[in-house]
Amino acid sequence: MSSPGLLTFGESMAAFSTTSGKLRHADTVDVGVSGAEATVAIGVSRLGVDAAWTGRVGADEPGALVLSRLREEGVDTSAAMTDQEAPTGLLLKDFRTADSPRSAFYRNGSAGTRLCPEDLAEDLIRGAGALHLTGNTAGLSDTAAKAVIVAAEIANDAGVPFSFGLDYQQALWEPGEAKDLLAELVSMADIVFASEDEARSLGFSGSTDELASEFAAMGPEQVLIMLGPRGAIAELNGVRYDVPSYPVRTVGTEGADDAFIAGYLADFLTGAPPERRVRTAAACRAFAVSAPSEGKGLPDREELKQLARPR
Repeated sequence: MSSPGLLTFGESMAAFSTTSGKLRHADTVDVGVSGAEATVAIGVSRLGVDAAWTGRVGADEPGALVLSRLREEGVDTSAAMTDQEAPTGLLLKDFRTADSPRSAFYRNGSAGTRLCPEDLAEDLIRGAGALHLTGNTAGLSDTAAKAVIVAAEIANDAGVPFSFGLDYQQALWEPGEAKDLLAELVSMADIVFASEDEARSLGFSGSTDELASEFAAMGPEQVLIMLGPRGAIAELNGVRYDVPSYPVRTVGTEGADDAFIAGYLADFLTGAPPERRVRTAAACRAFAVSAPSEGKGLPDREELKQLARPR
């Protein structure tokens, strides 16, 4: 990165999807990149803020696809690693109906599962404007979990704001296995993002209005609970914000929370006040759900002006 911006570390996969019907019947597929950290980095970059992604891909065409697409989006991949012994993970997605996407992940033994503390670019972490990590990467393997913890420790030691997306995926690990590690990462974070469903699956039992305060009591100064089409609830340095949603037609929800996170972090990194951060986050989510594929609808600054007032 040429200036202090966002640094992300985690898994990225090549994604192949069709917008209707079964994949077996498709004549063409949409080709892209999947992965929470990569999507957030792309979203931040589109909003004019420096962003970098670090992680592992295989020495294969899907890996080359991931790196080239990220670079095309202005995301710095100079610290990314190419694993000569493991393939890049794959995501295959199709739709039986417009409201029923089906996703199949092929990541066993992938380069992403081999992430480890030795992969961390400590100098980049210490020089970043913020570090963003997720529970999804922590759930990939024991070595990936250790890498996430060590990255958070480096950021804490350097005084770099640490942003954490809970991003709990039950397909990767059971709630009982995940809860303690994710709670530890929440306690280390300065900024925490979680959906209401993720919080519930990990045993948080307060009302929707209480969830942000429950997370804030664990340590982070900024907590944002994402409520899908109902907006979000934020507790930012002790002040409560009810974040509205924008009236748009939903086409797909893949990557919607990552778009919200990207909008918030982009404005956080530019020193915007909390009121603007949450509005930008909500607007970015609205653009994301207006497109069928993860990352396709992420807006630039000029597009943000086009939305109707939030409801």
